[in-house]
Amino acid sequence: MASFSTSARVLPVLSLHPKRNLSIITSSPSSVHFSNTHLHSLKIRHKSLGLSSFEPGGFVVCSASNNYFSVDEQMKEKQSSEEPYEVKNSMWNWRGYSIRYQYSGSTGPALVLVHGFGANSDHWRKNIMVLAKSHRVYSIDLIGYGYSDKPNPRDFFDKPFYTFETWASQLNDFCKDVVKDQAFFICNSIGGLVGLQAAVMEPEICRGMILLNISLRMLHIKKQPWYGRPLIRSFQNLLRNTAAGKLFYKMVATSESVRNILCQCYNDTSQVTEELVEKILQPGLETGAADVFLEFICYSGGPLPEELLPQVKVSFFKLDQIHNMPISSQ
Repeated sequence: MASFSTSARVLPVLSLHPKRNLSIITSSPSSVHFSNTHLHSLKIRHKSLGLSSFEPGGFVVCSASNNYFSVDEQMKEKQSSEEPYEVKNSMWNWRGYSIRYQYSGSTGPALVLVHGFGANSDHWRKNIMVLAKSHRVYSIDLIGYGYSDKPNPRDFFDKPFYTFETWASQLNDFCKDVVKDQAFFICNSIGGLVGLQAAVMEPEICRGMILLNISLRMLHIKKQPWYGRPLIRSFQNLLRNTAAGKLFYKMVATSESVRNILCQCYNDTSQVTEELVEKILQPGLETGAADVFLEFICYSGGPLPEELLPQVKVSFFKLDQIHNMPISSQ
């Protein structure tokens, strides 16, 4: 499930400038608290660095913390008084599969929002309307999730299909076919690895990236002790190849379970509404969703974020470099 936190205290996110890239990377599920209605303009301040030293193509790597963000109260009031932009749904044919996406806005840099595990583009439903005031915003359902097609992983025999390479290819092709432009990626949870993998595979497409609570893949085989690996593989085989897996999924795919999981991810649990629970749950009840879920939780290979980051050809700033540096197109 996507670990996207919200809070009653609004922390507006970056107003992206087409010539400046910013990546905010946080490993703690509770350290980033964004309001679902005000994901718009973030200011990071540094006492000695100005915009001139923020190089094009540069990324800022930091653990997002309330201490590092400045909230513009006047902007909040202005945004809340404006009419929300219409969010439209559409379908895109990718390699013979039907992919659902949402979009809004007609001017400014392109943003592509990438959801986390078990989620879909509806998880960004309130952010899209605000971001669309100054950007062309797209939110995509990764194949296997949301209302995109869910091909049976067994149809690919011994070759894994639901991998970060597959989703990264989908994201890059989406930018080429639908966005028809370079784009900034805003990614949550496992979507962060999708964004990083996409940037590694085709760096000319990604103009910049914000990674919200990126998954550290703690169940990855490399992060397990050697003596526990055979047990993990046995458990994964049990889930994938026996009725136990479907029974497990049946227990997870309920309103109560989804609500409990979301409450662990959200700092402000009042944001876990019945609407949100249904937005997350309903696509998970579609045919094929259980097979995708079980396939991914048994996917303990593939890249780790710490392996992908050095391959992204950009400049980095450390957390202790960031204080009182305005990064905004305003």
